[in-house]
Amino acid sequence: MGGLKAALIAAAVALLVAGCATTTAGVAVSPLYDPFRAGGLPAEDGPSGIRADAPAPEGDVTGTDGGDADKLATLGVNDVTEFWEKNYADSFDGSFSAITDLESFNSESPSSPEICGGQTYDNPNALFCPPDHLIAWDRGVLVPLGQQFFGDTSIAALLAHEYGHAVQDMAHIADDHTSTLVSEQQADCLAGTYVRWVAEGKSRRFQLSTGDGLNHVLAGVLTLRDPTYAADDAPYLEQGHGTALDRISAFQMGFTSGAAECGKIDMNEITQRRGDLPLTLPAQTGDEPISGDVTVTEDVLTSLVDVLGTVFKPANPPKLSFDTPQCSDAKPGPAASYCPASNTVYADVATLAEMGKPSDREDYTLLQGDDTALSVVTSRYVLAVEHERDTPLDTAAAALRTACLTGVAQSAMSEDKGLALSLTAGDLDEAVAGLLTNGMVASNVDGETVPAGFTRIVAFRSGLGGDADLCYNRFK
Repeated sequence: MGGLKAALIAAAVALLVAGCATTTAGVAVSPLYDPFRAGGLPAEDGPSGIRADAPAPEGDVTGTDGGDADKLATLGVNDVTEFWEKNYADSFDGSFSAITDLESFNSESPSSPEICGGQTYDNPNALFCPPDHLIAWDRGVLVPLGQQFFGDTSIAALLAHEYGHAVQDMAHIADDHTSTLVSEQQADCLAGTYVRWVAEGKSRRFQLSTGDGLNHVLAGVLTLRDPTYAADDAPYLEQGHGTALDRISAFQMGFTSGAAECGKIDMNEITQRRGDLPLTLPAQTGDEPISGDVTVTEDVLTSLVDVLGTVFKPANPPKLSFDTPQCSDAKPGPAASYCPASNTVYADVATLAEMGKPSDREDYTLLQGDDTALSVVTSRYVLAVEHERDTPLDTAAAALRTACLTGVAQSAMSEDKGLALSLTAGDLDEAVAGLLTNGMVASNVDGETVPAGFTRIVAFRSGLGGDADLCYNRFK
């Protein structure tokens, strides 16, 4: 069953998105990698949430208090049901059977009932119970906080994940021998297919913009990732939902490719998707805490630039400056900039140190850490690499190419090559969080990003799984 912990939801309070980078203009090219589209749909801000003319929620809910949280959750289940009634046969064999048994509980109440053999008190969660063909949710913490920080449509998306487990049973794409990770990744993918339907304007109950609205749904997916495990806990990697990158990748697969692709997810597919990226931190020794984070200092940034020189081997490496940016042919950014005229990367150490300070749900912020900052500096360095190839730096395509090349660099830094700085488990999740909140990694030389966080992440993922030539060919 899918365990979506509401304790993580408060992390999204920082996602009052679109922070630092402005949006770039330009001419679009290919559908999936088009700077002005999200998974092939036009990327634009607009209304998200319950439609003004939405029908009333339908169905009996065991344990309900009749409040707004239960009405929203019930409406979400109604909508996901309608989606699968209309689309199940297009992707799967067998017959679709709507889930009509619904249950609500309040995880803050000591008298909260046992559901599907598990306690619900102090366990803010949503779940599908196969024996009872039942979907249940927590109205006390999970739904209201999710609604507050991620929006109404995120609750429908969350329940679409749980409904996905029911669809797995009906379609026989998962069984008792399927690992938890595969099952959860399939459910994330199936939720992505539903969210695509909403974003296309086909839902009678919900609407979702492909800019800010979809960014918030993705932030929810990111926030509900698994913790970062140490090497000693490696077996848990197959017993959870996956890293933020795992979860968002699976969601994007469903959003862009449809439900049939979700059934193809297995451990081999997940392993291939992960490549050689780090998944665990070193084993803990003594009383020293496990952490992959470093404090962002001038020395660390100098080491980073040296490492990037080793990775890309430019004929004319850019200089690194900690002074106030002075540039005649590009606009300075708030944390880091690249000036083509002087071939200089400028870094504001104080701003980057604050951006790279470890912070997460306990601080009521979206995930951030050292790689949130270091990936931004990396993106400014790769602009110098692009400049050396005489490619345009001020276009929308340049913004995505920069994110892609940053992914190439990060992938190279994750391999054990004796580099002064290496990626550790959890770093990529920090970079992905930055792509959603400020978009700096996916910005051009003037600090202009593209509208959809969805597409920024697609570009970054392209680099993680590809090479520099792929980035130049894909984002022209």
